[in-house]
Amino acid sequence: MSIQLPNIPIQAFDYPLPESKIAQFPLANRHDSKLLVYQDGQITHAAFRNLAGQLPENSLLIFNNTKVIPARIPLFKENGVAIELFLLHPLSDAAPTEQMMEATGESSWECLVGNKKRWKEGDVLSKGDLSFSWINRELNHIRISWETDKSFAQVLEEIGKIPLPPYMEREAQVSDSERYQTLFSEKQGAVAAPTASLHFSEDVLADIDRLGIKKAYLTLHVGAGTFLPVKEEDVSKHPMHREQIVFTPSLIETLLNHRGPFIPVGTTALRALESLYWSGVWLVENRPLENGLLILPKEFAYERRENTVSIQDSLTAVLGYLQEHNRHYWVAETELLIMPGYKPRFCDALVTNFHQPKSTLLVLITALIGEDWKKVYDSALSNDYRFLSYGDSSLLFKKKDI
Repeated sequence: MSIQLPNIPIQAFDYPLPESKIAQFPLANRHDSKLLVYQDGQITHAAFRNLAGQLPENSLLIFNNTKVIPARIPLFKENGVAIELFLLHPLSDAAPTEQMMEATGESSWECLVGNKKRWKEGDVLSKGDLSFSWINRELNHIRISWETDKSFAQVLEEIGKIPLPPYMEREAQVSDSERYQTLFSEKQGAVAAPTASLHFSEDVLADIDRLGIKKAYLTLHVGAGTFLPVKEEDVSKHPMHREQIVFTPSLIETLLNHRGPFIPVGTTALRALESLYWSGVWLVENRPLENGLLILPKEFAYERRENTVSIQDSLTAVLGYLQEHNRHYWVAETELLIMPGYKPRFCDALVTNFHQPKSTLLVLITALIGEDWKKVYDSALSNDYRFLSYGDSSLLFKKKDI
């Protein structure tokens, strides 16, 4: 029986965002951004460099350590016609994308293809010693091959461009290769940055350590779907984008043993943590995996509103699966949609930027602070905050009645 998701109109998440408020470039120093703090219905304003002093004692900050790859590849046919590939994800989902980046000789990806109608079935495109051919034109599956011993990561560094968000109406500059990455970016595979983490400088991280705030790292490879506007009138009908999550046993044990506030850094970290919980529920219920891979559908969490699987039992189930199958990481694909009515398991507060109107990211915010999101965004606009990926930041404490 299909589950009936809550009917939530997307128009309820609209607000006027002047183009002048959208940050086109980062500030000179990462930690110079503003910080809006929302707690117990009250709003205060601070500087991000002072974030550590705003965090509760014994907090655990959970960061996303994904690294943005130069996913835009410009190509030309022999007649000069321009084709552009935008890499979405490798065709082997059962392994972490970072492993696929080390492939030599050949790599196969699902892509967005610019000017696709001019690239016919059977045509092979070239760029230097690289060749590009269709595996499945209908599905936009493309094979990239080369004859050197370079890894695919090395190949991309030479031919690819950093994919800035579409609302930054400019070409990527050399500086974006550094500033559109976090200081702790490590696991290659994202096509968009976990932007809440872009504010963290060495000084801010040092202050966090000095105050005894704990840190942990997970991986969610942010996909291009994060920028897709919700075109459906009902949020629940939006075809939620799928993203890969990767957890190590040591991180899962850290979550199990932590006693104190959980503070994800960014909506991607929150989505990954909640997806980990539902992964454990999936295993507890003995549901099948597809060739060892869990693809978590967006409806799954809402089928279990009265679910009684504890966080401990869920995480223990994932650890047990990894041990039983001698695996060193939990990898899954998540379509989880977090919206009003969802009760987060791993979020006492959230560090996050200011998001686009009528976006799934703004919908997620309402699951934490309810209708007060309007008050938060009105305050940010009135106080000249910078919005979106290169914009300012907020620390949002979950409402007690959520």
